[in-house]
Amino acid sequence: MSHLQAIIFDMDGLLVDSETVWEQAEVALVEARGQRFDKHIREQFMGMRMDEFIPKLRAQFELEDSFESLYTELIGNMLALIPERAMPMPGAAELLAYVVENRIPCAIASGSPAAIIECIVNSRGWSDVFPLRISADTVARGKPEPDIFLETARQLRVPTSGCLVLEDSPNGARAARAGGMTCYAVADRRHTRPEAFAGITEYVFSDLHQVLAELKLA
Repeated sequence: MSHLQAIIFDMDGLLVDSETVWEQAEVALVEARGQRFDKHIREQFMGMRMDEFIPKLRAQFELEDSFESLYTELIGNMLALIPERAMPMPGAAELLAYVVENRIPCAIASGSPAAIIECIVNSRGWSDVFPLRISADTVARGKPEPDIFLETARQLRVPTSGCLVLEDSPNGARAARAGGMTCYAVADRRHTRPEAFAGITEYVFSDLHQVLAELKLA
Protein backbone atom coordinates (compact mmCIF):
# COMPACT_ATOMS: atom_id res chain seq x y z
CA MET A 1 0.00 0.00 0.00
CA SER A 2 2.30 2.73 -1.31
CA HIS A 3 0.00 5.62 -0.36
CA LEU A 4 -0.25 4.57 3.32
CA GLN A 5 -0.37 7.61 5.60
CA ALA A 6 -1.99 6.19 8.73
CA ILE A 7 -3.27 2.94 10.21
CA ILE A 8 -6.57 2.79 12.07
CA PHE A 9 -6.93 -0.23 14.34
CA ASP A 10 -10.09 -1.86 15.54
CA MET A 11 -9.50 -3.19 19.05
CA ASP A 12 -11.70 -6.06 20.24
CA GLY A 13 -10.73 -9.29 18.50
CA LEU A 14 -8.12 -7.50 16.39
CA LEU A 15 -5.49 -6.15 18.78
CA VAL A 16 -6.57 -8.03 21.88
CA ASP A 17 -8.47 -11.23 22.49
CA SER A 18 -11.22 -9.34 24.26
CA GLU A 19 -14.08 -10.95 22.37
CA THR A 20 -13.72 -13.95 24.69
CA VAL A 21 -13.77 -11.54 27.64
CA TRP A 22 -16.90 -9.82 26.34
CA GLU A 23 -18.47 -13.24 25.97
CA GLN A 24 -17.68 -14.10 29.59
CA ALA A 25 -19.08 -10.77 30.77
CA GLU A 26 -22.25 -11.13 28.70
CA VAL A 27 -22.84 -14.75 29.71
CA ALA A 28 -22.48 -13.76 33.38
CA LEU A 29 -25.01 -10.95 32.86
CA VAL A 30 -27.60 -13.22 31.26
CA GLU A 31 -27.06 -16.27 33.44
CA ALA A 32 -27.41 -14.11 36.56
CA ARG A 33 -31.01 -13.77 35.38
CA GLY A 34 -31.54 -17.49 34.99
CA GLN A 35 -31.12 -17.66 31.20
CA ARG A 36 -28.65 -19.15 28.75
CA PHE A 37 -26.68 -17.00 26.29
CA ASP A 38 -25.11 -19.23 23.66
CA LYS A 39 -22.56 -18.36 21.01
CA HIS A 40 -25.04 -18.44 18.14
CA ILE A 41 -27.06 -15.68 19.74
CA ARG A 42 -23.92 -13.69 20.52
CA GLU A 43 -22.68 -13.82 16.91
CA GLN A 44 -25.71 -11.76 15.86
CA PHE A 45 -24.63 -8.92 18.14
CA MET A 46 -20.88 -8.74 17.50
CA GLY A 47 -19.44 -5.33 16.68
CA MET A 48 -22.48 -3.39 17.91
CA ARG A 49 -22.28 -0.36 20.17
CA MET A 50 -23.81 -0.64 23.62
CA ASP A 51 -26.76 1.54 22.61
CA GLU A 52 -27.55 -1.01 19.89
CA PHE A 53 -26.50 -4.20 21.67
CA ILE A 54 -28.28 -3.80 25.00
CA PRO A 55 -31.77 -3.11 23.55
CA LYS A 56 -31.40 -6.22 21.39
CA LEU A 57 -30.22 -8.18 24.42
CA ARG A 58 -33.23 -6.98 26.42
CA ALA A 59 -35.61 -7.96 23.62
CA GLN A 60 -33.94 -11.35 23.02
CA PHE A 61 -34.25 -12.39 26.66
CA GLU A 62 -37.25 -10.23 27.63
CA LEU A 63 -35.23 -8.61 30.40
CA GLU A 64 -36.98 -6.14 32.70
CA ASP A 65 -33.78 -4.40 33.82
CA SER A 66 -33.26 -0.84 32.60
CA PHE A 67 -30.72 0.00 29.93
CA GLU A 68 -28.67 1.89 32.50
CA SER A 69 -28.48 -0.99 34.98
CA LEU A 70 -27.52 -3.53 32.30
CA TYR A 71 -24.92 -1.16 30.86
CA THR A 72 -23.35 -0.51 34.27
CA GLU A 73 -23.26 -4.19 35.18
CA LEU A 74 -21.77 -5.28 31.85
CA ILE A 75 -19.07 -2.61 31.90
CA GLY A 76 -18.27 -3.49 35.49
CA ASN A 77 -17.89 -7.15 34.54
CA MET A 78 -15.51 -6.16 31.74
CA LEU A 79 -13.35 -3.83 33.80
CA ALA A 80 -12.85 -6.58 36.37
CA LEU A 81 -11.84 -9.15 33.73
CA ILE A 82 -9.70 -7.12 31.31
CA PRO A 83 -6.37 -6.75 33.18
CA GLU A 84 -5.83 -10.50 33.49
CA ARG A 85 -7.78 -11.90 30.54
CA ALA A 86 -7.61 -9.46 27.59
CA MET A 87 -4.40 -10.72 26.01
CA PRO A 88 -2.77 -9.37 22.80
CA MET A 89 -3.64 -11.22 19.61
CA PRO A 90 -0.84 -13.11 17.79
CA GLY A 91 1.40 -10.65 15.99
CA ALA A 92 0.09 -7.56 17.78
CA ALA A 93 3.36 -6.80 19.60
CA GLU A 94 5.44 -7.17 16.44
CA LEU A 95 3.07 -5.08 14.33
CA LEU A 96 2.94 -2.27 16.88
CA ALA A 97 6.73 -2.29 17.18
CA TYR A 98 6.92 -1.86 13.40
CA VAL A 99 4.41 1.00 13.48
CA VAL A 100 6.38 2.80 16.19
CA GLU A 101 9.75 2.18 14.52
CA ASN A 102 8.49 3.56 11.21
CA ARG A 103 6.60 6.45 12.84
CA ILE A 104 3.34 5.58 11.13
CA PRO A 105 0.48 7.65 12.56
CA CYS A 106 -2.11 5.36 14.09
CA ALA A 107 -5.26 5.33 16.18
CA ILE A 108 -7.78 2.99 17.73
CA ALA A 109 -11.36 3.23 16.45
CA SER A 110 -13.50 0.86 18.48
CA GLY A 111 -17.15 0.14 19.05
CA SER A 112 -16.40 -0.31 22.75
CA PRO A 113 -17.15 2.42 25.30
CA ALA A 114 -14.27 4.75 26.14
CA ALA A 115 -13.84 3.17 29.60
CA ILE A 116 -13.15 -0.21 28.02
CA ILE A 117 -10.73 1.23 25.46
CA GLU A 118 -8.80 3.06 28.18
CA CYS A 119 -8.69 -0.02 30.42
CA ILE A 120 -7.29 -2.21 27.64
CA VAL A 121 -4.78 0.37 26.37
CA ASN A 122 -3.50 1.11 29.87
CA SER A 123 -3.33 -2.54 30.93
CA ARG A 124 -1.24 -3.37 27.84
CA GLY A 125 1.00 -0.31 28.10
CA TRP A 126 -0.07 1.10 24.74
CA SER A 127 -0.85 4.68 25.73
CA ASP A 128 2.12 6.11 23.83
CA VAL A 129 1.46 3.91 20.78
CA PHE A 130 -2.13 5.14 20.47
CA PRO A 131 -2.34 8.81 21.47
CA LEU A 132 -5.64 8.94 19.57
CA ARG A 133 -8.40 6.58 20.71
CA ILE A 134 -11.93 7.01 19.39
CA SER A 135 -15.04 5.27 20.72
CA ALA A 136 -18.04 4.75 18.48
CA ASP A 137 -20.08 6.24 21.34
CA THR A 138 -18.79 9.65 20.22
CA VAL A 139 -20.24 9.50 16.69
CA ALA A 140 -23.79 9.45 15.39
CA ARG A 141 -23.83 5.94 13.95
CA GLY A 142 -21.97 2.75 14.75
CA LYS A 143 -20.42 0.22 12.37
CA PRO A 144 -21.23 -0.78 9.61
CA GLU A 145 -21.71 2.96 9.01
CA PRO A 146 -18.38 4.74 8.40
CA ASP A 147 -18.78 7.53 10.99
CA ILE A 148 -16.11 6.36 13.43
CA PHE A 149 -13.47 5.90 10.72
CA LEU A 150 -14.26 9.24 9.10
CA GLU A 151 -13.96 10.98 12.47
CA THR A 152 -10.69 9.20 13.21
CA ALA A 153 -9.22 10.20 9.84
CA ARG A 154 -10.33 13.77 10.47
CA GLN A 155 -8.57 13.88 13.83
CA LEU A 156 -5.47 12.24 12.34
CA ARG A 157 -5.59 14.90 9.61
CA VAL A 158 -5.13 12.24 6.97
CA PRO A 159 -7.27 11.82 3.82
CA THR A 160 -9.46 8.72 3.83
CA SER A 161 -7.64 7.41 0.75
CA GLY A 162 -4.43 7.30 2.78
CA CYS A 163 -5.91 5.31 5.67
CA LEU A 164 -5.50 1.58 6.18
CA VAL A 165 -8.08 0.07 8.53
CA LEU A 166 -7.42 -3.22 10.30
CA GLU A 167 -10.62 -5.03 11.24
CA ASP A 168 -11.76 -8.47 12.36
CA SER A 169 -15.52 -8.20 11.73
CA PRO A 170 -17.48 -7.90 8.49
CA ASN A 171 -19.43 -4.97 9.94
CA GLY A 172 -16.19 -3.16 10.70
CA ALA A 173 -14.82 -3.92 7.25
CA ARG A 174 -18.02 -2.58 5.67
CA ALA A 175 -17.63 0.62 7.68
CA ALA A 176 -14.04 1.07 6.50
CA ARG A 177 -14.93 0.51 2.86
CA ALA A 178 -17.96 2.81 3.12
CA GLY A 179 -15.53 5.49 4.33
CA GLY A 180 -13.37 5.07 1.23
CA MET A 181 -10.51 3.37 3.08
CA THR A 182 -8.45 0.28 2.37
CA CYS A 183 -9.32 -2.52 4.78
CA TYR A 184 -7.20 -5.46 5.84
CA ALA A 185 -9.44 -8.04 7.48
CA VAL A 186 -8.03 -10.51 9.99
CA ALA A 187 -10.46 -13.40 10.24
CA ASP A 188 -10.60 -15.00 13.68
CA ARG A 189 -11.89 -18.44 12.77
CA ARG A 190 -13.41 -18.89 16.22
CA HIS A 191 -16.25 -16.61 15.18
CA THR A 192 -15.72 -15.42 11.57
CA ARG A 193 -14.91 -17.35 8.42
CA PRO A 194 -12.71 -15.69 5.79
CA GLU A 195 -15.58 -16.05 3.30
CA ALA A 196 -17.60 -13.60 5.38
CA PHE A 197 -15.48 -10.78 3.90
CA ALA A 198 -16.24 -11.71 0.30
CA GLY A 199 -17.47 -8.69 -1.59
CA ILE A 200 -16.25 -6.36 1.18
CA THR A 201 -12.45 -6.47 0.95
CA GLU A 202 -10.02 -8.55 -1.07
CA TYR A 203 -7.41 -8.36 1.68
CA VAL A 204 -8.05 -11.15 4.19
CA PHE A 205 -5.36 -12.45 6.55
CA SER A 206 -5.20 -15.19 9.15
CA ASP A 207 -3.34 -13.11 11.76
CA LEU A 208 -1.40 -9.90 12.37
CA HIS A 209 1.89 -11.62 11.49
CA GLN A 210 0.60 -11.86 7.92
CA VAL A 211 -0.50 -8.23 7.99
CA LEU A 212 2.99 -7.17 9.08
CA ALA A 213 4.58 -9.23 6.31
CA GLU A 214 2.28 -7.54 3.77
CA LEU A 215 3.15 -4.07 5.08
CA LYS A 216 6.86 -4.80 4.78
CA LEU A 217 6.36 -5.72 1.13
CA ALA A 218 4.44 -2.54 0.33
